[in-house]
Amino acid sequence: MTSAELTIGQLSERSGVAVSALHFYEAKGLLSSRRTGGNQRRYTRDSLRRVAFIRAAQRVGIPLAMVGEALARLPDARTPTRADWARLSAAWRGELDARIHQLTTLRDALSDCIGCGCLSMRRCRLANPGDIAATIGPGARRFDERGACRMRRP
Repeated sequence: MTSAELTIGQLSERSGVAVSALHFYEAKGLLSSRRTGGNQRRYTRDSLRRVAFIRAAQRVGIPLAMVGEALARLPDARTPTRADWARLSAAWRGELDARIHQLTTLRDALSDCIGCGCLSMRRCRLANPGDIAATIGPGARRFDERGACRMRRP
């Protein structure tokens, strides 16, 4: 092992990320290692910055798939720089703003709904936003976890 390489345990300790998460990142193509003759993983020191980049993106709510797409666009799959982070975070701003708006709306609707206590299918902004059930037709409805309205079958 060269001094420019880290074991998975060292990378985990220095980055504060569990070994299992590092394995997961590697399986998703977000991180790479070389294998020794004994089939042990070795990471270059710049993997620390790559892991920090991944964790920072996760903390602000960027899905790992989007992080992977961003990392794949870097030339020669190099480690992201401060300029890369600035460019990518600016590109993610629109999505983050949309999520903030959605969560704010949900928070406000939740307070209103709890306050009224009715959970009216006609006017409840959580169970039936914009009275979408009315557009499907008469009858009982049920909503899945995405808020999609489904006809209830007897």
